[in-house]
Amino acid sequence: MSNRIANRFAKCTEEGRPALVTFVTAGDPDLETSQKIIDGLVDAGADVIELGMPFSDPMADGPAIQAAGQRALGAGQDMHKTLGMVKAFRKHDAETPIVLMGYYNPIYIYGVDKFLDDAVAAGVDGLIVVDLPAEEDSELCVPAIAKGINFIRLTTPTTDDKRLAKVLKNTSGFVYYVSMTGITGAALTNRRKVGDAVKRIKSHTDLPVAVGFGIKTADDAAAIGRDADGVVVGTALVRAIETSLEGGKASAYTVAAVHGLVRDLAEGVADARR
Repeated sequence: MSNRIANRFAKCTEEGRPALVTFVTAGDPDLETSQKIIDGLVDAGADVIELGMPFSDPMADGPAIQAAGQRALGAGQDMHKTLGMVKAFRKHDAETPIVLMGYYNPIYIYGVDKFLDDAVAAGVDGLIVVDLPAEEDSELCVPAIAKGINFIRLTTPTTDDKRLAKVLKNTSGFVYYVSMTGITGAALTNRRKVGDAVKRIKSHTDLPVAVGFGIKTADDAAAIGRDADGVVVGTALVRAIETSLEGGKASAYTVAAVHGLVRDLAEGVADARR
């Protein structure tokens, strides 16, 4: 099992802060620009990189991430190119965890065994597959773990203790707590409830708990980071890409827009427990 995820969360704990987990869609708005974005995320302050696998029917995603996937697919992004981006990143960074996030269909079409072998070879550390419940662990989760890839589970406000035990059974790397019901991009409304939920999950597992959905600003990151081991930001970064485009294409400001926001978020994370 890859230790990059565990090592990074441990390092952040030693530094007295939560990890900043950043999500962008692979190939958005085009392959070259997307590679530049992920290659600079760590210098901007990211601790863990989630790379979205574009899919034509992303049912759990809000309009911003759906649009990012469409831009990427329109620019010719596919699974081979996504894994190639990870391999290119690994040429200059052997320590930062990379987690692929998305839906099962592109992996199934690629071929599960081939995908896992190629993902290991590229340097992927974990998978988040939002439409494979624990009842389907034999499809991908168990084979991934056998290959040394962490399988990260989502929990939500509606996951009760009985369900949580099942969800956590084969979870590794970290637990991703979705701070609200609904789709990505919604506003965070009750931070205290999020803190209570994180404490409840941590009473069931020794894994780090990262919180995502609704975190858009440095203040949001600081507030959630007081309780969580990690703060996940996706929609805000994807929107930074979208608003930087000119005529639907990358502009001279696109890469800098994302990295600038990550720097702000990193400052918020650093302030979380001061």
